[in-house]
Amino acid sequence: MDDDEICAQFVDSNWAELVQRVGIAVMPIADELWSNKMLGSESYSKIKVAATNQEKMRVLGDVLHSGGNAVKSAFYSGLEKHAACLLRDLSITEYHLDSGQIQPSGINTVINQYKRQICTEYQHVMEYNSLPGEHVLLCQRYIEPLINNKYRDRKEREKEICSRGESFQDVLSSRSSNESVLNSLFDPDGRGITPGAVILQGNSGNGKSFAVQKIMLDWASGNLYRKEFEIVFHLKCKEINCILDTKSLVELLSWSCGLTSHQISLMLQKSPERVMFIIDGFDELRLTEEIYSMTPPTDPHQRCSPELTLCALLKRHVQSESFLLVTTRSTATDTLTKLLKTPYSFTEIMGFSEQGVEEYFQKFFQDKELFRKAYKFVKANEILLNACSIPVICWIICTVIRERFNDGADVTSGLETATSIYVDFVFTLLEHHCQGLSESVPTLLKSLGQLAESGMMKQQVMFDAQTVYGTMQNPACSPFLCKFLFKKRTRQETMFSFMHLSFQEFFTALYFVFVDDGQSMMKLTQLSSFKDRPDVYNHAPPRFADVMKFAFGLLNEDVQCTLGKHGLLVDKNTQAYLKKWFLYELDYSYAPLMFNYLYELHESSFVKEVMQDWDYIYAHGQHFRRADCWALVYCTQWSHSIGEIFDLYLGSQELSISLPVLRKVKDLRLTVTEPSDSDLTDLMCALTERQTLSSQSIDVSIQDSSFYSLSLSVSEELFSIDISWNVDDYVVRSLRLTLPCSEPIDGTKLFQTFPLMDLDALMSAIQSLSKLKMVELNVGYLNANLCVGALSISQNCPDLTKLRINADSILEDGIRILQSAHTRPNCTMTFKGYRCDQYVKLTVSCQGFSDEKLRKPLFRD
Repeated sequence: MDDDEICAQFVDSNWAELVQRVGIAVMPIADELWSNKMLGSESYSKIKVAATNQEKMRVLGDVLHSGGNAVKSAFYSGLEKHAACLLRDLSITEYHLDSGQIQPSGINTVINQYKRQICTEYQHVMEYNSLPGEHVLLCQRYIEPLINNKYRDRKEREKEICSRGESFQDVLSSRSSNESVLNSLFDPDGRGITPGAVILQGNSGNGKSFAVQKIMLDWASGNLYRKEFEIVFHLKCKEINCILDTKSLVELLSWSCGLTSHQISLMLQKSPERVMFIIDGFDELRLTEEIYSMTPPTDPHQRCSPELTLCALLKRHVQSESFLLVTTRSTATDTLTKLLKTPYSFTEIMGFSEQGVEEYFQKFFQDKELFRKAYKFVKANEILLNACSIPVICWIICTVIRERFNDGADVTSGLETATSIYVDFVFTLLEHHCQGLSESVPTLLKSLGQLAESGMMKQQVMFDAQTVYGTMQNPACSPFLCKFLFKKRTRQETMFSFMHLSFQEFFTALYFVFVDDGQSMMKLTQLSSFKDRPDVYNHAPPRFADVMKFAFGLLNEDVQCTLGKHGLLVDKNTQAYLKKWFLYELDYSYAPLMFNYLYELHESSFVKEVMQDWDYIYAHGQHFRRADCWALVYCTQWSHSIGEIFDLYLGSQELSISLPVLRKVKDLRLTVTEPSDSDLTDLMCALTERQTLSSQSIDVSIQDSSFYSLSLSVSEELFSIDISWNVDDYVVRSLRLTLPCSEPIDGTKLFQTFPLMDLDALMSAIQSLSKLKMVELNVGYLNANLCVGALSISQNCPDLTKLRINADSILEDGIRILQSAHTRPNCTMTFKGYRCDQYVKLTVSCQGFSDEKLRKPLFRD
């Protein structure tokens, strides 16, 4: 019996059940049959218009029965892809198509039942805040994480911890594999050796358990390890800790997966070399020193403590032919390696790439506009974007935004500060990822803060074991620390760090704000003595400015409410001291830092007090980051007016964020780098949309590194656009246009001509500005085509009074055009340049053409 006949037999015998249960999978299957030319266009159309899925299946059935075994086999392949769980329910996995034989049901039936159970259970996710009965599909949350399969040395680790923004994403990407690692965990290494065990290491909240759940679901669905493993068991150490009596391996597996001990025994005996055990959360397993001296069981039916049973499995005293996948935090990796037998391999989940973060937001939000706003906000904040590499933080941010949206509030108003997100993350890990904590939460956080502060003052991000154990009672239980083993000459060196430098800064601020009264003042004074000057800011790797941001963020009323629920209270004197320090150190020259402090504090009354007298911003040529711009917009909403902004540099995205502020400024000196056409149009509209611009002085310089620069200025009631090209062989060297401020301007057509430098298109774009008052061009040569364009501008712009063109050379064909020309009254056109070796001025007015010789300029324009 060949494969097509086996599939056809299945389809025929189960057709009635398939009609009722295929459901929404019918159209994807029909699409594939139609694309493979096994379904005619007429039949395909009938299927599409059928009212119900059952009717669609009945129409499809006519095609299958007339098409024979080949079409039924293709339909079966579609079921494998789009309705795998349904196939399991109908016991089709008992058919081994690679051998073409039907195997006895027996143990295969038990395995198939187990797979169906896994599919049902593991396709859903219970979130941290899920109410009873609430769940989401795993596919709506799971994003493939970055996975690294190599150890990094100390310098590489330090670079990861300290990097920020784009450099942080670059470092993550450079460390990770270019391909999906989950489906190749047990592939042979470069020497052809297949690992019997794989360590899957990752920080708390990085997605280890999610990855395991995805592996289990994909295996049970037939999409992963189909040939490698006939059975996969999942043991959760957090649950095993709850078992008080002794258990054999068989009983432990039975307790975990719900199958009988007899069924488990049959599975283990059938093909031990095709069994994988996943031990999830090894770091949470309660192991004592005595465990290493105890005799482990050698038989899967031998009873002992659950911890010793697992150790026997890790040491290969039982099921030595089977495979192991063990997830753990880095704090327990060295303990795990003492138990594992070689050969084993190492992999590490590093969290999400920036692309992964974006995909997570897209999956979380079904509303495209909500996704766009949420992701734009997070991407604008360097600290939050870095933190989003941790999947749990992605979930926290998305959850907060969704809650705000459901409450009818502004989408991003709930994401007021980075500090609030870090606080939510800390207590999420403490509640769900911190079993066996032997000290109170305030004590643990104080110890973490003390360690962070000592490293901050010494500019250290890595801590030796002696320092850590001298500061903390049990660092292995802390989900916020990472533990590393490095090779140092002939020995190993153990080092610790926080998950990222930003967490070290956060815990430093927490320590400063919550240490005993008196010490708090002293430490904050010590920290504030740096005053965030550029010399300190740029040369101290741990950034004290970010510590102060977190310190102000911890004073936020909502944040304090969360902290208070866990016994952490900010002393009123500390609050008063920080605010007093801010007012004393207030320096308009360091506006980005000051605005960020106020943004993290998010206290409207204090922001109003500060901003009522803040009337100018001198940016020292600093490039405002997106987070700086959001802080600028937030703070200036409480200001009566910002009279002056000097020497401010913005990128394209920063410009878009800052437009609400720029339109209010009376005296503006701004440089924008690499803008798009729409950016320039939006900026011009913002600067010219209000009549009060007649009293403003604005000079905006647009820099495009490729070939042109542009500046915008406003004086009295006129708005000027100056463009210069940096390419010598362009026909037009520079252009100046002047229009009334009261005229709405759409410069899109004008700006789109720049990259092409099409003279006809440029002339047409200038003519489209109907209220144009003055035009001035500097060109390489004045020819007939340019003269015709100039005359056309004068005719189509009724308010034009002056048109000037300065040329290197004036050609005779251009002069012939001008000699017969006239302009409207009150409009004069002048042309200066060299005619042969003579410098001349040509004039066209309502009275006609005239020319005169001029003294040669000292330098040619």
